[in-house]
Amino acid sequence: MSAESFARSIERLLNEVGHWEQGRWWSRPSAPGCPAPPTRGDLAYELVQRLADHGADAEDRPHRPVPRENDLVLADQIRVLADDLLAAEASDEQLRLAIDEVEALRRSL
Repeated sequence: MSAESFARSIERLLNEVGHWEQGRWWSRPSAPGCPAPPTRGDLAYELVQRLADHGADAEDRPHRPVPRENDLVLADQIRVLADDLLAAEASDEQLRLAIDEVEALRRSL
């Protein structure tokens, strides 16, 4: 996978969620058979953490937890961490994994 493919995947996600207000982040996607699925904000935060972990791997540094901020900054966190991953010159495999995770989030929202 190329950096351009990853950047396009991120842009598609951000075009979908970048304008969301708090109520949309707090809502829960339908998940048949799941009594209390995570909120859309919870799902996006999981991506934030995974992008941070991919960036740490690309830079050969330890993983650290990303602070959970207000849901209204999730789109900004995704953009910053995606830019960091691209700047770290992540491997094709790391980018493929990241694209898969971004696309999985888009499908779940």
